[in-house]
Amino acid sequence: MDTVKKRPVYLNLFKIHLPVGGVVSIAHRATGVVLAVLFPLGIYLLQLSLRDPAGFDRATSILSSVSGRITVLLVTWIFAQHFFSGVRHLFMDIDVGVEKAAARRSAWLTWVGSIIIVLLAAVWII
Repeated sequence: MDTVKKRPVYLNLFKIHLPVGGVVSIAHRATGVVLAVLFPLGIYLLQLSLRDPAGFDRATSILSSVSGRITVLLVTWIFAQHFFSGVRHLFMDIDVGVEKAAARRSAWLTWVGSIIIVLLAAVWII
């Protein structure tokens, strides 16, 4: 009697399709890591802007450049995505929106909300 279970020999991670809730969950973790890594840069820019008027001008010029504006928009999207998916997870922790349809809808709303925030920030920055 053969009791050995057949296990996958080749697992192609690019062919596995996660549901949108799984993608949001992974994005929440990834954006949290990126925000933690970017925190020292934010502290540096804050310290530079508070040091003296020349430092403030330097921080302003860094953030006003094209690469600075793109970075600000990217960080805005990262923060918004992390915030909205965190709120989604908090609601799911108290059993609000845990049904399949509601969970899928809330996962899509985290993406829509973060994109709306970035578009509003882009209009404000440009």
